[in-house]
Amino acid sequence: MIEWTSRRLFLGGAAACALIGTSACGRKKEAEPAPEALDAPEEPVSTAPEGSLEWAVEGPWRSAADKARDQYRHPMETLRFFGLQPTMKVVDFWPGGGWYTDIIAPYLNKGRGKMVCAGFAEGEGADPAQVAVNNALKARLDSDRKLYGTVEFTHFGATTGSVVEVPGTADLVLFMRYIHVWMAAGLAEKAFDDAFAALRPGGILGVEQHRLGPDEDQDPAAANGYVQEAFVRQLAEEAGFVFVESSEINANPADTKDHPFGVDTLPPTRRSSAPGEPPNLDFDHSKYDEIGESDRMTLKFRKPE
Repeated sequence: MIEWTSRRLFLGGAAACALIGTSACGRKKEAEPAPEALDAPEEPVSTAPEGSLEWAVEGPWRSAADKARDQYRHPMETLRFFGLQPTMKVVDFWPGGGWYTDIIAPYLNKGRGKMVCAGFAEGEGADPAQVAVNNALKARLDSDRKLYGTVEFTHFGATTGSVVEVPGTADLVLFMRYIHVWMAAGLAEKAFDDAFAALRPGGILGVEQHRLGPDEDQDPAAANGYVQEAFVRQLAEEAGFVFVESSEINANPADTKDHPFGVDTLPPTRRSSAPGEPPNLDFDHSKYDEIGESDRMTLKFRKPE
């Protein structure tokens, strides 16, 4: 059973989401346009062999805004650390707009692997904004089957079932920066349980998450978006996973983690006001743009054989 060690006031899911301003909780982000300094440089001509991971990362179908974030998210190094192979069955929990889907789906399609997007929950009581995100991603994937292949779309939420048609068949499951949202919504333990059920014995769970300092108190709702690495490991181990290794691929020592609007103060969201309030046009983003994106843990877990 998880034991919380926090001196902070507990915030329920809605309140936590209001503080971090995440659309995954059903609240529209009030992102501001990034300055020209954050724009992607002119795209070089790729010489990577078609079907390689380098080819997928450099793909011209990826937007300039997405590629501009590669310097912070290190997709090639991160996916190699997780052990991605072209013949795998990969499940991405809450792919959102498809930042990683745009890399993984073409790669798996060329290698005859299988991509599964476990999107936001739909049906009765679903958040319309989340459903719209699902539909936009589905439409984009369906519009170019030659590139993306046939991507299976399932759902993850409080009342959803298995994220794969046949449990125990996935080779790799990805949690990419959503654990704090699941904590706020009371879904964190279910996410790890559902991932464990989806994976085959020996399968891998890869985690990328905004990282709280080890000496900081863990807010049960992770209202500022940051989570302790030790707590993520605890969640995984309680679900049955074995810790394999960690990487500093996505570390950012410049991130002080004490920003006025939590992690969303940093790029790419660049929040300048509390959720529900208009952007503060006088807010000075320069300090936070210089930091870049958040300091993140990158962890690998294995389902026992």
